[in-house]
Amino acid sequence: MAEELNQLAQLAYALDTFYFLISGALVMWMAAGFTMLEAGLVRAKNTTEILTKNVALYAIACIMYMVIGYNIMYGGGVSSIIPSFSLILGAADNAAADIVAGSDAYYSNMSDFFFQVVFVATAMSIISGAVAERMKLWSFLLFAVVLTGIVYPVQGFWSWGGGFLSDLGYSDYAGSGIVHLFGAAAALAAVIVLGPRKGKYGANGEVKPIPGTNMPLATLGVFILWLGWFGFNGGSELKVSDVDSANAVALVFANTNLAAAGGVVAALITARLMFGKADLTMALNGGIAGLVSITAGPNIPSLLGATLIGVVGGVLVVLSIVALDKLKLDDPVGAISAHGTAGIWGVLAVPLWADGATFGAQFIGIATIFVWTFVVSLVLWMILKAIMGIRVTEEEEMMGLDITECGVEAYPEFTRTQ
Repeated sequence: MAEELNQLAQLAYALDTFYFLISGALVMWMAAGFTMLEAGLVRAKNTTEILTKNVALYAIACIMYMVIGYNIMYGGGVSSIIPSFSLILGAADNAAADIVAGSDAYYSNMSDFFFQVVFVATAMSIISGAVAERMKLWSFLLFAVVLTGIVYPVQGFWSWGGGFLSDLGYSDYAGSGIVHLFGAAAALAAVIVLGPRKGKYGANGEVKPIPGTNMPLATLGVFILWLGWFGFNGGSELKVSDVDSANAVALVFANTNLAAAGGVVAALITARLMFGKADLTMALNGGIAGLVSITAGPNIPSLLGATLIGVVGGVLVVLSIVALDKLKLDDPVGAISAHGTAGIWGVLAVPLWADGATFGAQFIGIATIFVWTFVVSLVLWMILKAIMGIRVTEEEEMMGLDITECGVEAYPEFTRTQ
């Protein structure tokens, strides 16, 4: 009997580890989604730089999280506020091979590392689109080293790592605040320091649209993100080897899908009412906003409730994009609104459905994540601006970053100076 239980425990361990890895692979594929979305929404002359930036930031995030980030986030703490610091996650940190029935180890620690590292890359990808078309490539990549290695893991320790936000009861299932608001806060700091693109705003405050180069590519990017989000939210259940967990995963998948659908429809209708047109870019951001909104609690509401959460996110993202433009905060892809505004709503939506979750703890979590990320990012951007500069010259911006930063045009037959 004991041997049979042990075999069942090992089978569950293998299944949960495999599920974790596949979920992580889906989240990794979101890097392609962000890349395609951003490449579609920038001008042709800046496409190669966007592609370079996204593949490089993913690689940097993986390395930095291995070197220091994971140990900061999950290595325990000096206190509930100050995490411990140690270097290099190694094979010895993997779970023991001998898994017995009733043990706490129900998946490999390496699968957890892989799943967590793709979340870090997701957070960094949010910033990429917001600073597109005018930021120096190497300044951005240097910022990525610090953000993924230290800034993200510290606030991650406060919540998912068992720090003070966890003790307060802050609830954020898959990271509406921890991942998405975090990325948006860092992006907002960058946009403030960087300034808008040349020609984006008129002397009297009028907003001048700068169309992207490839709407099919942007749409493909959103569909890739939509698919990857099933791993993002579904994998956050952490296991699937028992009936309760399997049912929870199924609900998470269904709710994630419906929230995105609600966001698309709501954003499309809102854009039609405000602008008189069916704005594709708003619909795309509505889908992302719906996904971000449900991420804090996809395991809680009913299917209708999840759809309504997405609907609110879809409305908010349109209003937020318009408001940021009025403030002359130039975000070419709407990342700050889709991930920040919708992220705040997602965190605040949890107590509406979850027993035990409180608005007080959620507000504290939002404030902590935003203030920490925004202030530290603002300081880092200012330091980088003083040391090496963060913005390309006006001439380089006019020529396009593909030539000035990368030396390769994405569309050499069609690119022209704009």
